[in-house]
Amino acid sequence: MNVYLDNAATTPVAPEVVEAMIPVLYHNFGNPSSTHAFGRQAKALLENSRRSIAQVLHCAPSELIFTSGGTEADNMALHSAVTQLGVKRIITSAIEHHAVGHTAEALKVSDGIEVVYLTLDPKGNISLQELEQFLQEPTPTIVSLMHANNEIATLLPLASVAKLCRQYGAYFHSDTVQTMGHYHFDLAALDIDFITCAAHKFHGPKGIGFLYVNKKTRVNPLIHGGSQERGLRGGTENIAGVVGLAKAIELAYTDLEAHQNHVWNLKNYMITRLQALFPEVLFHGETSYEKALYTVLNVCLPATPKAGLLLFTLDLKGVAVSGGSACTSGAAKGSHVLEGIGANMNRPNARFSFSRFTTKAEIDYALQQIEEVYQKNL
Repeated sequence: MNVYLDNAATTPVAPEVVEAMIPVLYHNFGNPSSTHAFGRQAKALLENSRRSIAQVLHCAPSELIFTSGGTEADNMALHSAVTQLGVKRIITSAIEHHAVGHTAEALKVSDGIEVVYLTLDPKGNISLQELEQFLQEPTPTIVSLMHANNEIATLLPLASVAKLCRQYGAYFHSDTVQTMGHYHFDLAALDIDFITCAAHKFHGPKGIGFLYVNKKTRVNPLIHGGSQERGLRGGTENIAGVVGLAKAIELAYTDLEAHQNHVWNLKNYMITRLQALFPEVLFHGETSYEKALYTVLNVCLPATPKAGLLLFTLDLKGVAVSGGSACTSGAAKGSHVLEGIGANMNRPNARFSFSRFTTKAEIDYALQQIEEVYQKNL
């Protein structure tokens, strides 16, 4: 049996998304910048997709810039803030995705930007009081904090941070790659400057996403060379990808509450079963429905002499899980997120992440393999 429990890295593409993309790949090959009929057909698909996504998110279509994914969108937001909006300081945390963390450090070197890392509690929560203290300083600032951590699932109080940023005149960017398609967003009510999306995190295709830019925030392109995306991103648009993204968004929000309940029940079931199997098991980050992303569970299993072989052994048994972010796979050092919250790095840590396609039988199989690993002491 093969069990895929690494959905925070990427999700399987939904059949409906594939079906929506195939006709585009076959028949709608025109360049949307061309003025002939082929180009106009492609342009119509592009703009109809943009409008359908905007309708779901309660924003203007002109506020959505299609990108190659979340990493590009995060880069564009931070670079734009520094090079065009006069920002001199980035307030962030040590457990952000590298698309934010590495970009902030690069801007520190290239542009002399001050980078401030907020204090985190052991579950990865920031202090709103500390954030407010920094925001009271007059330095032009952008706050960049992810909505839900991709490794430990801890949720940010997004509306509260947005309110603080507005109160003190700071820009606010949130990496919402893990939560887009999994929570409702009302961007007419949420006063935020930038949020990001990657379609492959909610059963869409890879290589397509978007950056939401609040219409009150004026930016210039990060990628030059064409007038595409209202002049904000040069390059011929990925029409099939955009159509797939729009379909994935449509599917995600058609019956979101049922999807949330299904996945949360699986996660809660796994928590309960792990606690029964291993009384000393720990969970990194928040685990409650109100404070944690329901698709991710980061588990600290009991100590074992061969902890480093756990994920490899599970892989041999057909169970796909992660030790951290897939974006850093192959790196010699451990998870920067777990290090950032002071987690025990001597015990085996595994991230299990679920999707609408995950079943209880798959959870049971994964638990069986984990139990057998410990019975045999690896």
